[in-house]
Amino acid sequence: MSDKLLRVGTAYIPVTNVEQSAEWYINKLGAALSYKDEDKAILNLANQSFFLVKSSERQNSNFTDIYGEERFSLTFEVDGLASLQALHEELIANEVRVGEIENRGHTGRNFVFYDLNGNKFDVWSELSPHFKEKYLEGK
Repeated sequence: MSDKLLRVGTAYIPVTNVEQSAEWYINKLGAALSYKDEDKAILNLANQSFFLVKSSERQNSNFTDIYGEERFSLTFEVDGLASLQALHEELIANEVRVGEIENRGHTGRNFVFYDLNGNKFDVWSELSPHFKEKYLEGK
């Protein structure tokens, strides 16, 4: 295959109330609103576009693994353990539902958090070396 996938451009997140959810992402996570109508909102967050799509009450982006454990579909990265701890504290102060900082047996640490609709997200303390080199070093 000569053409390669270069990046994930958009992630879609099911929400029950587009207006409330957009405000939550803006106020709690610092997202920037690009577009909004009754059925969707387009947000810029973490160098990616997120579409909040109006969905049914019981719909979210989580899934259950073969062991019956609820899993997240997205992991955000921060630059180091101090950044992870600071974000964890900030989310708690902003009354976001968060899990404890965990050692999962690999490099770095993680924690999970949830949005208004129960969508579960992960945060990892290890920023991708490629991203760091390309976008952060030398700035």
